[in-house]
Amino acid sequence: MPRRHLRMTGAADCSLGAALRALRTELDLPGAFPPEVLAEAAEAARAPDLSAHEDATDLPFLTIDPPGSTDLDQAMHLERRRDGRGYRVHYAVADVAAFLRPGGALDAEAHRRVTTLYFPDGRIPLHPPVLSEGAASLLPGETRPAALWRIDLDGDGRAVHADVTRALVRSRAKLDYAGVQRQLDTGAAEEPLALLRDIGRLREEQEVARGGISLNVPEQEIVQRGGSYGLAYRAALPAEGWNAQISLLTGMAAARLMADTGTGILRTLPIAPDGAVARLRRSAHALRVDWPHHVPYAEVVRSLDPTRSNHAAFLQECTTLLRGAGYTAFDDGELPDPAVHAAVADLYTHCTAPLRRLVDRYASELCLAATAGREPPAWVREALPALPKEMAEGTRRANTVERACVDLVEAALLEGRVGELFDAYVVDVQERDPAAGTVHLRDPAVVGRIEGGSAPLPLGERLRVRLTQAGPASRTVLFAPA
Repeated sequence: MPRRHLRMTGAADCSLGAALRALRTELDLPGAFPPEVLAEAAEAARAPDLSAHEDATDLPFLTIDPPGSTDLDQAMHLERRRDGRGYRVHYAVADVAAFLRPGGALDAEAHRRVTTLYFPDGRIPLHPPVLSEGAASLLPGETRPAALWRIDLDGDGRAVHADVTRALVRSRAKLDYAGVQRQLDTGAAEEPLALLRDIGRLREEQEVARGGISLNVPEQEIVQRGGSYGLAYRAALPAEGWNAQISLLTGMAAARLMADTGTGILRTLPIAPDGAVARLRRSAHALRVDWPHHVPYAEVVRSLDPTRSNHAAFLQECTTLLRGAGYTAFDDGELPDPAVHAAVADLYTHCTAPLRRLVDRYASELCLAATAGREPPAWVREALPALPKEMAEGTRRANTVERACVDLVEAALLEGRVGELFDAYVVDVQERDPAAGTVHLRDPAVVGRIEGGSAPLPLGERLRVRLTQAGPASRTVLFAPA
């Protein structure tokens, strides 16, 4: 999970936009796709391999994504089971393997890029747009190849059966979160969309029961304010959480299929060490978030209101407990240790975003083989041992981009305000130098280093601080006690 979600709204032509473009060059990130990759992608877009796909175009799928999105990985159709005992989730995931030749130029380029990289003003895609925003994207009104999941739930939202097959699907509607939320709130939503709330809430109850937790981390928007710009939090809508529960359900079903066959790749996360939890408790105290000692972490997170600035800031700090997440492959019939994702509190894998993440294509193939009762393709098995390391490197690069963007935006936001005083909370103190640490400003929502004082910092207390350094050139924000 990224440390901070950033989105630019209408500020691309300002100095910040220029600094973000320079950042792309500085980090030596992938640029334009090579000609041979573009040529192979164009040919694949014209003639994908559809020989193994059943016809499921009768199902009226819909997609739910941010406005303007064109790389649509997932489409869903929800219905009540005919036996009246629960629900059926039809979840279509873009079938990227129908377009890629194993070992070809397009495949090799995807392994070089690993993930789509996101900037506040754009992205560097994993696959050429002719595929990721065109022939492979589940765009409305278009027949597309997909890995089609069918997951049956009982009346309490527990999964009782899951399988996946190749199918041709057609989305009927491209919806966005705000529009979906309005339909649900006003009662205008008809089935199957109305079932998103019902199933989503049941899956949230199941998450609580198994001890899992979803972090409702607010998105930070870079917004224009007069002739300048600033940062503002945007709390996720309930519909976004319900939509995420469908994806989470699919990832858990995929992991179970892999575990049953003894071959797969899991997304794993060990239980956070005591020191990390203790640090988070200090942050909670500093941000005035109530966390009694007898209350579990998951319960505290579920009580937070992301529209409140201190709660939003604490949710950002909570992502530090996810830093040990990784990918673990297995092919000997034995599950790895650890096998569980601590935040999910169950087996879990990434399989629902193959247009944007390399590993998902392989996860789909493993699950398709498991459902069909056959061995995975040789090209999948051969790539499996190296995938965790590739994904780790790709994730590290994505995290570097995210951190650099946050640092740049915060430094640019405060440029020209050196010497000003701000109200802040001390959220961390260095052990070796208790006069140095980290502060979180109340307004604007900036996290920065503090040093230069003569006395130990008052951990968890409010502190008046002076900005001593800020600017996009260094991407550094530094404070000192006032």
